[in-house]
Amino acid sequence: MTSLMTRTITRVYRAVLFDFGGVITTSPFDAFAEYERRLGVSVGTIRSINARGSDDNAWARLERGELDVPAFVDAFESEAHAAGVELSGEEVLACLAGRPRPRVVEAVRRCAGRFATAIVTNNFRPAADVDPAAGAGAPFDFAGLADVVDAVVESSVEGVRKPEPSFYRLALARLGAEPEQAVLLDDLGVNLKPARAMGMTTIKVEDPDRALDELASLLGIEL
Repeated sequence: MTSLMTRTITRVYRAVLFDFGGVITTSPFDAFAEYERRLGVSVGTIRSINARGSDDNAWARLERGELDVPAFVDAFESEAHAAGVELSGEEVLACLAGRPRPRVVEAVRRCAGRFATAIVTNNFRPAADVDPAAGAGAPFDFAGLADVVDAVVESSVEGVRKPEPSFYRLALARLGAEPEQAVLLDDLGVNLKPARAMGMTTIKVEDPDRALDELASLLGIEL
């Protein structure tokens, strides 16, 4: 009788990709919930609106750079009205300003010293941050990490957004890594699913400390 032996294959990682809002900074969903409670509407309303027609709604078009802020405000407020609530698009955007998480910021720095490292974010460019003469956005600081990492991939700059597979292919190409060589940290399962299907190792960031412990275990370093 032939005995079967199980062989454990350990991946060799070359790249680490960090989402920004909700990973490197605090989650905007907490700010959404605070705004909703202040208005007296159900918590989760904003996320529900943004989940409808998620490939071509106001939020998706803003993040791909297809809408400027005033056009987004009009479109989003119309979507909210159709959902039976009155929301301020400007106040919703203000909820995106999170606070840096010191341990995650330090982890990005440590990873950048040993691995190809990127910040990958769905974001938008306010008019004040766009240089009309250059036709490009002003550089963002990204919690002091923009000059530390090898690449910053922004949906509003690239015209594609997570969870579109082309976004991940672009980020991996910038890092010179194959999917099987990369780890992605994101706070949204919808963003992780296609990356995982491509072969990337994914970590859902719900508890930042737990996520970093998992990342440290995968990479074999202290974070």
